[in-house]
Amino acid sequence: MTSPARMLARLLTGGTYAVLGLDALRTPGGRVDVAGPTLDTMRQAVPLPEDDELLVRANAAVQTVAGATLAVGVLPRLSALGLIGSLVPTTLAGHAFWKIEDPAARKNQQVQFTKNMAMLGGLVYVALDRRKAKPAD
Repeated sequence: MTSPARMLARLLTGGTYAVLGLDALRTPGGRVDVAGPTLDTMRQAVPLPEDDELLVRANAAVQTVAGATLAVGVLPRLSALGLIGSLVPTTLAGHAFWKIEDPAARKNQQVQFTKNMAMLGGLVYVALDRRKAKPAD
C-alpha cells in the first residue's frame, strides 16, 4: 500500500506540471517569444522545427502528460525524466536572470530560476529512486 505522504508528494509535484503544462498548451502566448532565442541556440546543435509555437506547445504537452502520469503513479521514473527534459530548456528560456539589467526584475527571475532548480532536484530524486514500486505507489 502506498504511504499517504508519497501519494501527496506525487499529486503535488505531478499535478503542478500537469496544470501549468495544460495552461501553456492552451495559450502559449508570450512564452513563444521568450523561448525563441533559446530555441535558436538549440537549433545550432539539434535539428528542431522552425515553428516556435509548435515547440512550446509540444513542451507543454510533455509537461501535461508526464505531470499527470507522475501524479497518479504511472511510470514515475519515466515521467520524471520527461519532466527533467522539459524543465531544463524551459528554465533557461524563461528565467535567464543573468541577462536582466533591472535589479527588481532580475531578482524575480532569480527566484523563479532557483525554484525551478529545486523542482529539478525533486525530479532527479524520483528518476533515481530504485525502491521497488508497488502498484500505484
